[in-house]
Amino acid sequence: MTTERVKRKLSAILSADVEGYSGLMGEDEVATVRTLENYRKVMADLIQQHRGRVVDSPGDNLLAEFASVVDAVHCAVEIQQVLKAKNAELPENRRMEFRIGVNLGDVIEEGERIYGDGVNIASRVEGLAEGGGICISGTVYEHIMNKLALAYEYLGEHTVKNIAKPIQVYRVPMEPRVRKEKKAGLRRWQKAALAAVAILVLGAAAVAVWNSYLRLPPMEVASPEKMAFPLPEKPSIAVLPFVNMSGDPEQEYFSDGITEEIITALSKTPKLFVIARNSTFTYKGKPVKVQQVGRELGVKYVLEGSVRKAGDKVRITAQLVDATTGHHLWAERYDRDIKDIFAIQDDITKQIITALQVKLTVGESARVYERDTNSLEAYLKCLQALEHHIRFTKEDNLISRRLAEEAISIDPEYGGAYTLLATTHMVDVWLRATKSPKQSLGMAIELARKAITLGGAGSHGLLGWLYAMARQHDKAIAECQQAVDLDPNSAGAHTWYGMVLNSTGRREEAVHEFEQAVRLDPFSPSWVLRSLGTAYSATGRYEEAIATFKKAVQKA
Repeated sequence: MTTERVKRKLSAILSADVEGYSGLMGEDEVATVRTLENYRKVMADLIQQHRGRVVDSPGDNLLAEFASVVDAVHCAVEIQQVLKAKNAELPENRRMEFRIGVNLGDVIEEGERIYGDGVNIASRVEGLAEGGGICISGTVYEHIMNKLALAYEYLGEHTVKNIAKPIQVYRVPMEPRVRKEKKAGLRRWQKAALAAVAILVLGAAAVAVWNSYLRLPPMEVASPEKMAFPLPEKPSIAVLPFVNMSGDPEQEYFSDGITEEIITALSKTPKLFVIARNSTFTYKGKPVKVQQVGRELGVKYVLEGSVRKAGDKVRITAQLVDATTGHHLWAERYDRDIKDIFAIQDDITKQIITALQVKLTVGESARVYERDTNSLEAYLKCLQALEHHIRFTKEDNLISRRLAEEAISIDPEYGGAYTLLATTHMVDVWLRATKSPKQSLGMAIELARKAITLGGAGSHGLLGWLYAMARQHDKAIAECQQAVDLDPNSAGAHTWYGMVLNSTGRREEAVHEFEQAVRLDPFSPSWVLRSLGTAYSATGRYEEAIATFKKAVQKA
């Protein structure tokens, strides 16, 4: 009996396809085919110039082979540069952007064709690239990292279809390395001094990757022994701010809103431990490592991602990482219409819960995926309202109120919009921006009640504190107790309850609630720490009070 032998060799494989090809064809088939033929000829010429050969080009795909991995990457960069210049000559809706992936691996040669994992991995890596962009595998990176004047952004390990082991993936920005280093200097974002207000609306239904953080391998791990807090017994997760890749700072509200919506949805199940928005957003705009996040926040899992919004289209990427091992549990990219944003958020939440092996009852599932509105327009209004709300100025508070009112006019049954509107009247009292604090407080209470009747998430804690401000302490305690019962993952709910208990002299219970809040929000604002310190002092725990007050002073 003889075994048929196949011819194998090591090759650098370049795989490319057109982003949004179906949409281009749907708009104008003839123009799309002409552009594709033109661009394919340009690519074939460049491949030949770099000593490669085109193996196949079905549909909008192109597969090329090179003997040198340096030639393959150099060719990929030049292709993208040339096509970028050609696209600039076309109307925006007719531009054709290719995604390119490069891998170095073993292939089977059969005539002019090649097969095998080396080809498959190149195709999978290409699928992780953006239109006009390049991704390479770890084997390519190892061979070229010191040979081309390029920067390399590590995107972590990814489990891809039909490949047994996870593969390391890098993005290749096409600027020279020197320029990239200048651009990559850390941007110092304003510290979250106003984050106290953000806690108020953590539960609002309007709010709840491969991203641009630069991480160089090898990935370290967050040892449980070195964590700032003991790991909870149940699965623990921090959701980092999704990076706005739109190139438009005005779209920050959208990427932030998606992040908060996911946090809110995950927080609705008591079977998870979810870090508060205030703490995860302190990493916004920083090239932070996953293991650092896990260590500082005391969590096992970290979700990170990016958002690119252009007109009615949105691309969202997300990846779930085990910070204690560095392994990627799940990753996905969504290229959808913006009208599908709710479905995308629900799918990300579902995939995380599944990856963490959390089993939900029917009732728990219904609560996790419940939504206050199905109106995209109203939802976007609330996201914009929140962006102004957390700035905590009189002018921004008025803008926030106007946007919340517009959201309600679009969807009168939108509970989250009523929650946000109620907080604007409360902030009027705090900022002394009202001629009648009693009237503003009364309006806030009525709006919070309305939000609760409509299912507005997070409104019980808010209403509890409003009752406390109105000296209706029994009602305040009842509402805050209900808030923590319904949402044990909400740092805001525990904070409200602690404040109410403090104001009624129930200091020991207040300490417990504040401690819960600080564990869920390790980077709590100074006023929360001051409240905890006050409760410690009132119960005779003076050393803990002093330590807590010192932390509060450092944050002030």
